[in-house]
Amino acid sequence: MLEQITATRYVTPLKEGGSLPGIVEADDLGTYVLKFRGAGQGLKVLVAEVLVGELARGLGLDVPRLAVVDLQAPIAKYEADEEVQDLLTASLGHNLGIDFLPGSFGYDGSRPPAADVAADILWLDALTANVDRTWSNPNLLVWHRRPWLIDHGAALYFHHGWPSRGADAERFAAQRFDASTHVLRDVASSPAAAHERLAPALTTELLDRVTALVPDEWLEPAPGLESSESLRTAYREHLQARVANPAAWLPEDAS
Repeated sequence: MLEQITATRYVTPLKEGGSLPGIVEADDLGTYVLKFRGAGQGLKVLVAEVLVGELARGLGLDVPRLAVVDLQAPIAKYEADEEVQDLLTASLGHNLGIDFLPGSFGYDGSRPPAADVAADILWLDALTANVDRTWSNPNLLVWHRRPWLIDHGAALYFHHGWPSRGADAERFAAQRFDASTHVLRDVASSPAAAHERLAPALTTELLDRVTALVPDEWLEPAPGLESSESLRTAYREHLQARVANPAAWLPEDAS
């Protein structure tokens, strides 16, 4: 399980995100960006954040530390902004905290990562169908001169269709990925070489370890996937099917 902590103070909203994430302080004396369970996108966004973020960490990429943050009623009660108060009230219980990186700044291309690191990030986004790392929304921070990956809620889109279409790993495995607008496309080295580096590390053991980090209460049952373990297995099978079929989704090397 991810570390579990308790929010002690709501500091301020982050207006950039559509889900209105906020900065909170916690009882471990840390400061976190909080992604709320009561936001409009629902719990599956939190699941994608954990799965893709921890998968990236397991592959050697930099991701802020994640934690499960318990949000209690008194914090919502004393928030003056009605919109924020409604969101806090709808999000009582376990939410996702992302370690706040003091002094970090949004990626603007002025300090591009090494070409192989850029290719590894592009490969991860193609594997997980993360369409939300473009110049309009880079979802990269620069901290200590390195790129840190954030905001993966738009990845793993297939789980939004589970209630109506069921789990179809082969369909996801064959889905193309458009890398033309990816923020690191022009600085990345060969995605094919990244696949050779990273695909062997995507083991069953790694996938089981990553899926086990998702709290059971965030895994919403779907037809044919009624238990948390069946849902974890479905996520693992989707990613295994995709990594085994790179011809369908792997971006071509830049010319």
